[in-house]
Amino acid sequence: MRARWPAALAAALIALGSVSACGGDNLPGWRGSSLAPSPVKAIDINPMPREKVKDGGTLKWGLGDFPVQWNQNHIDGDTASVDTVMGALMPTPFRSDERGQVSLDLDYVTNARVTATTPHQVITYSLNPKAKWSDGKPITWADYAAQWKAMNGQNKAYRVDSTIAYENIQSVTRGTSDHEVVVTLTQPFNEWQSLFSPLYPSSSNATPEAFNSDWVNKIPVTAGPFRLSSFDAKNKTITLDRDDNWWGDKAKLDKIVFKGVKTDMVRAFTKGEVDVFDVGPSPDEYSRARGAWDAVVRQAAGTDFRQFTFNGESPTLSDIKVRRAMAMALDRRALMQLDLKGLGWPAVTLDNHFLANSQQGYRGNAGDLGVYNPQRAGQLLDEAGWRLSGKTRAKNGTPLNLRFVVPAGVGMSDTEATVTRLMLRRIGVGVTIQTVPFNDFFTKYLIPGNFDLTAFSYPATPYPISNAFDVYANGEAAKGDDMKWYSNLGRTGSHEIDQAMYRAGSVLDPAEAEESVNTADALVWQEINVLPLYQTPQSVAVRSTLANIGANGFYDLKFADIGFTS
Repeated sequence: MRARWPAALAAALIALGSVSACGGDNLPGWRGSSLAPSPVKAIDINPMPREKVKDGGTLKWGLGDFPVQWNQNHIDGDTASVDTVMGALMPTPFRSDERGQVSLDLDYVTNARVTATTPHQVITYSLNPKAKWSDGKPITWADYAAQWKAMNGQNKAYRVDSTIAYENIQSVTRGTSDHEVVVTLTQPFNEWQSLFSPLYPSSSNATPEAFNSDWVNKIPVTAGPFRLSSFDAKNKTITLDRDDNWWGDKAKLDKIVFKGVKTDMVRAFTKGEVDVFDVGPSPDEYSRARGAWDAVVRQAAGTDFRQFTFNGESPTLSDIKVRRAMAMALDRRALMQLDLKGLGWPAVTLDNHFLANSQQGYRGNAGDLGVYNPQRAGQLLDEAGWRLSGKTRAKNGTPLNLRFVVPAGVGMSDTEATVTRLMLRRIGVGVTIQTVPFNDFFTKYLIPGNFDLTAFSYPATPYPISNAFDVYANGEAAKGDDMKWYSNLGRTGSHEIDQAMYRAGSVLDPAEAEESVNTADALVWQEINVLPLYQTPQSVAVRSTLANIGANGFYDLKFADIGFTS
């Protein structure tokens, strides 16, 4: 479920006069400005130089689920397990470090730059001429062109995860050779490094049938330091071998075996069935993993954040004063401490909607709305006409009560809802907790707006605006008085927020872009449709002798460097 990067962007930018001219050496986009120390640990992978990692060995990698669709650009393929496996197999023009700063992946692209800004933004990629697919075909401009045509939203038969930015590409053409790609955008876009990542071969994007079906329970073509050896859907196992035709640094490991484990991952680790797995948010699993034989649990800031969403179209929360009161009546630090109890992670609240604590450019923009202040919350409710009558607030005879919708079987959500009820009771607000079937949570409750308050996690990426734009974009008028909100589940927005996001996603000067994304965040804070709590920790259990793997956060693992030290 995605909103579009609006077609009104160009007109808005002309009105703002915000497009900065730039030359051909502006890599990598807006990243590269200030880099303040991270308030949380950004990476924990036991880094080792390649010469200290031994050659050979098999790494057994546990996956929490085993998807059917392995095309990561497909709406059903955008999962953590697919991302993990494809990291070893598929091309990416850019790679991210632990702070979300991106740089060229020279194994695939030797140069990429903005070569024109008027009348349109033009990006020119120089591809590594050594790069080729596992079927022997070279990686060329045609692969980029095919992916754009599949992802631009023109043919709805392609079931794409997102069309953002692809829909605003005017053309993808051959440059001076098959290894030069010229991309022309109709609107300026400073997060252009997010495009074509991962890149799939032209054969997979040639038709909707190929895009939708060719990667179902199979991985037909690769281009990485490892190649597919076997795919066993029945036993949920994918085996990769070192690819001797790989043109980059030779992989240290002989094999990687990915195995879907549905039951007890810690038990599988203890029995030697897996060597690495994501522990998840369970204190019990964290404790058991730490106590397992030959285990080290590595921890770093993860790539998602926990948050509360307020439904701005619900009768009670349509008043912005009420939403702001709720934000100030909730003790975010206390909620975080409860969520993370037993996980060995510091309580650091997240005060930004676009940038995680560990990301470059992060700034806290919450102001007074991020401070626990039940007294001020009560004053705001008084101003909104919700006055205390005994222990409960009411307006025109109607008590102030919020419906907190939680998915069944998610203990963290149950705890958050219960504690929220206690916190809001202190200011005279009632909370009714409604537990709904897990599979109905989004489709029947959140997307239709059938809730007052809820909690879940949003992803974070090195590309803050293109990642989060659809979450905070204003709605579009539909039939009658209806509004189409796309992925904005908080169902409130403003022209000012949209303008600020347009600017943040479009200015090509790094310092100005970083300032703009924080300006947009400050405006979103005032709206209070999403209340960030914290950047979630990533806890990964690994064998003590493993190097260059663990809790990598925003850092893109170098699969060729992963291996054993003894």
